Formats: sequence, C-alpha cells, structure tokens
Amino acid sequence: MGVQIPKEKWTGKIREFRFGATREEGGTRSKQIILGGVSTMPFLYFEGEMPHEPVIAMEVIDVVRKDYPQIAREPFEGVIESPTEWAKACVEQHGADAICLKLHSTNPEEENKSPEEAGALVKEMLKAVSVPLMIYGCGNVEKDAKVMQVCSDVAKGERCLLGTADEDSYKSISVASMANDHGLVGFSNLDINLAKQLNILLTDFGFKPENIVMDPLQAGLGYGLEYTHSVIERIRLAALMGDQMLQMPIVCDTTVAWNSREAKIENPEWGDEKLRGPFWEATTALSAITAGADMLIMRHPKAIKMVRDTAKELASNGGEK
Repeated sequence: MGVQIPKEKWTGKIREFRFGATREEGGTRSKQIILGGVSTMPFLYFEGEMPHEPVIAMEVIDVVRKDYPQIAREPFEGVIESPTEWAKACVEQHGADAICLKLHSTNPEEENKSPEEAGALVKEMLKAVSVPLMIYGCGNVEKDAKVMQVCSDVAKGERCLLGTADEDSYKSISVASMANDHGLVGFSNLDINLAKQLNILLTDFGFKPENIVMDPLQAGLGYGLEYTHSVIERIRLAALMGDQMLQMPIVCDTTVAWNSREAKIENPEWGDEKLRGPFWEATTALSAITAGADMLIMRHPKAIKMVRDTAKELASNGGEK
C-alpha cells in the first residue's frame, strides 16, 4: 500500500505579470517573461501549478564604486565600467533572463547625474540587450520621481519594471509607470501587513494589480535570512488562501548577500572567498525561491548557476506534474 501524500487545497492563485514587450506587442524585446501564475507553494507540483521557472535578472550598476566586492568584479573585468557592455556579458555569456539597471549615479549626494542622463543610458541599454529591463532609482524620493518619469518615457512600449515604490514614493512612481504601461515594484520592510497595505494604496490610486510586483525586502545569509524567509512564506500562504491584495508575484534582490563580511573578506579560516562569496549569494537566493519568490536579482555567475541547477533538481523531484 503506497504512502498517501497529504495535499492542501488552495483557493487562491498568483496573478501573472507580463514582463517585456516583443515587436508583436509594440516593443523591441526578444521575449516576454511571465511572472506568477502559481497555485501552490514552491515546487509542490502535486498540489497545484508552478508554470514558470524562477526568473533571474542580473544586476548592472551605472557607476561601480570602490566598495563593490572584488570577487564580484572579476567575472566582468574589462566591461564593468560600461553598463551596456556589462549587460551584454550578463545576457550573452551568463544567460540572464532580464537586466536590473540600478541608477546609483543619480543620487544627489554622489554624482548627481540628471534624469536626462539616466534616460539616455536606458535608451542605450534597450538597444544593447533585447531581454526585459528593470529600472531602479537611487533611493532619493524626489530625484527618483523625476528620473523614473524620464526613463518611463524613453522605454515607452517596452513593459519594463520600475522601482522601487514604497509608502512615501508610490504616487510619483505610479504616475510614471501608468503613463507608459510599465510594471512597478512595490517595496515593503519585512512585514506582511505593510506589503498588503502598499498594494491597497497602489490599487486605490488606480494602479492595476496585475502590473504590481512585490519586494518584501530580502535579507542575506546570517543577517536575518530566516526572518525574511518566514515573511515571504507567510505572504505566499495568505495569497494562496485567497487574499487578493497579496496575490502579486514576488521579486527578491539577493545581491544584499554581498553586504556581509563573510561573503567577501579574505580569511583562510573561512575557506576560499572566491567560492564563499558565490555560495553566500546562492544560499540567500535559494531561501527566497523556496519561500515563494518568482524572480531574483542576482550578481555572481557562479551563484546563478548553483541556483539554476538546484531549481531544476527541485522541479524534477516536486511530484507529478
């Protein structure tokens, strides 16, 4: 007599966000990525549907400062000073599904580049690579409002993801996103109630729920990873149980793993840092996708390979499809 695997009966399903627009849809992307569509917890195919593999967007920063880890620089030596060449390497050499362009140089307390300069870079990036594009600001609310408006206009028709919007900045970024039918990344600080409240604010403001992707804040290994995992898991469970204001896809930025000293400091007692760093990011990323993340923003090619290989193994052992 075979063992009966208990199955949950979920009433909810994660909305799908269509990321990137092909020529047939009025854009220039070579493919469209679909996030969401999930009706079960991660990799439990015997309970429901998980129609799309976790998407990996590779990070590209418009200005790389001195504190960027040397271990993470090495795979991109010769191109890391050029955002477009860096992005090409991510796509052509490392198979990035998408690019997350972080416009750090627009920070008014640093290089203070103008919205027009940011827009020019976005235009170049859209020509350089054909995968879907995420566009992140510098974190300054007033500057990001201006930058996102210009970038939204430049990327009109491409179905990008603009970020990030929180309870203080959601109105300005929402307007920029809605003007050209882009998606939006809603950022909340490790709290299921804050995540839900932000989605309510966005939809009340007129933003379509199917254009929202949630970022509940990812913590790195050793610095709150377990708490992050539990928050993401609770969000996904509530969504599957029918909470419509949490039924949006989830993105996690796992480059935060490199903020930890264990990921990048040279210490023979801790093992080879050239392996330790990628493993640190991969562990953080695997925690995210097993909790419920639909997309990851990642940095190191070795970490990405580990995540993809493990995800395939989990998928092959996830029960009957």
